[in-house]
Amino acid sequence: MSLAALPLALILSAMQAGAATEPLPVPVTEQPLTTITVDAPPVTTLPPCPAAAAPLATPPLGTAPIAPSDAPAQPSQDGAIVVTARPDSEPGDPMLQLNAQSFQVVQDVDEALVGPVAMAYKDAIPKPIRHGLRNFLRNLTEPIVALNFLLQLKPGKAAETVGRFAVNSTIGIGGLFDVAKREPFKLPYRRNGFANTLGYYGVEPGAYLFLPLIGPTTVRDLIGGTIDGLLLPTAVGAPFNNPYFTLPAATLSALQGRIQIDEQLNALRTQSKDPYIDARDFYLRRRQAEIDALRGQVQYPDGELPFVNPGTGRSVIVPVTPIVPMAPGINCMAVGGY
Repeated sequence: MSLAALPLALILSAMQAGAATEPLPVPVTEQPLTTITVDAPPVTTLPPCPAAAAPLATPPLGTAPIAPSDAPAQPSQDGAIVVTARPDSEPGDPMLQLNAQSFQVVQDVDEALVGPVAMAYKDAIPKPIRHGLRNFLRNLTEPIVALNFLLQLKPGKAAETVGRFAVNSTIGIGGLFDVAKREPFKLPYRRNGFANTLGYYGVEPGAYLFLPLIGPTTVRDLIGGTIDGLLLPTAVGAPFNNPYFTLPAATLSALQGRIQIDEQLNALRTQSKDPYIDARDFYLRRRQAEIDALRGQVQYPDGELPFVNPGTGRSVIVPVTPIVPMAPGINCMAVGGY
């Protein structure tokens, strides 16, 4: 027995004998301490979960979490290459393969033409001028937003929108400056349209579509967007029914939207395993969140977020990373996102 262990042995012997007196102090010879190194796992990160045990990520506001598939994973043979293909269709996306091909064509055109043109426009036009043009075009849509708030029986939101339009059209010099969002007005920009009104009254979105000149949409959004586009030319007339105004306005809107999503689009292309599926799912969830906000179930999504499909000027691609809440029993972290 070593000298370092002798005091402990004497104390244990005294306790077992049931001695009633206090144990005598035992001299301890100073010995060098022995350092024991333990390789502890890092506490700042968690290992990735297996596919079958990964905790569910928190979906965007207004959506239910998606449960993992109950289908058992197919075992792979040694040396075999397992390829998982998209199905021909899914609920809500009956033309999945055609939509995916259309999506890929748009991405190819964007990489070859639209993206470089948008970046050249960004470099050539100073930022204040670009933002002024964006504010001007967006200000023209405020009457449509206000009208739909009235149709949704929300006079308060309609009055705020009319106030935004009045302030920006006057103090903001025709909408070039978004003065209404600042003090003392503090009137935020909110998106709204006839597609939202249809959804608010229970009209289902219908089939998801990705159309080359329109971008991602649904049957409901396509109908509502068409009504939005016809309102000003029909009710007001010139210059909104004149190609000399509408074509430059659509081009500027598309270029500005492409600049806004450049970083998000690059992340989607480089980090997503299936950009089409991820972009589609985010679009549908974001649209549902807007409908749920009208019903008072969630907060309104930030209207300033880039929500424009590359090269089309219509709503869509903003990839996000789901947040995984820490809960008892979860000792791993889900990886990936959209």
